Amino acid sequence: MEPQGEKPGEADRVRVTPQLLKARSGEFALESILLLKLRGLGLADLGCLGECLGLEWLDLSGNELTQLGPLASLRQLTVLNVANNRLTGLEPLAACENLQSLNAAGNLLASPGQLQCLAGLRGLEYLRLRDPLARLSNPLCASPSYWAVVRELLPGLKVIDGERVTGRGSEFYQLCRDLDSSLHPSSSPSPRATEAQPWVEPGYWESWPTRSSSILEEACRQFQDTLQECHDLDRQAKDSLAQAQQALSPAVTTSSFVF
Repeated sequence: MEPQGEKPGEADRVRVTPQLLKARSGEFALESILLLKLRGLGLADLGCLGECLGLEWLDLSGNELTQLGPLASLRQLTVLNVANNRLTGLEPLAACENLQSLNAAGNLLASPGQLQCLAGLRGLEYLRLRDPLARLSNPLCASPSYWAVVRELLPGLKVIDGERVTGRGSEFYQLCRDLDSSLHPSSSPSPRATEAQPWVEPGYWESWPTRSSSILEEACRQFQDTLQECHDLDRQAKDSLAQAQQALSPAVTTSSFVF
């Protein structure tokens, strides 16, 4: 017999409990938790997570979540990762007025309209709905106009899917996208490309013939002879100085002193 008030299948769902939150955070009071990592725990129900009113950083990636209802009370939340879940909507996040960064890649968001709830978040600057390295995406990312629609819907974003769209460095990402578009094969026939022409004249890269080394050898021989003469003159000068000093030195008189 199923427990009273519990729907079929609820007993098998992993949910967030006060005991789980205290064990993962090390805090005794839920209101004191500022950072929480609940990645890959198989969570399907956020339970009492909404009681962590001071929470600022939250990682819920890699779970079985289908809705984010309890997060609506987390007004201090600034960074949220809900990647790789089963979310079909983000509506509760409209109340997270301090949210700055959101990773929702790898969910079931099917249309840009499901992002409308984020339009009122003035501080939201970083949004990820697609992660090629982790092979995570959303159905709405398949649309050719996905990028432009998201930018129009959320003009305050600075980074989309890891690429900067405004501010310093955005020109580089735009250039990369333009290059990618130009290299992407088009379905319409295009005129034959002009045959590439060489940059330099024929024979430019051919090696030059080896010049005779007789001049260099003669110069080296003369240098060695001159160097040897310098050594000889230096030795003769030292000998002459030594003889002159010996001749000019007064004879040393040795005196005996008797005390």
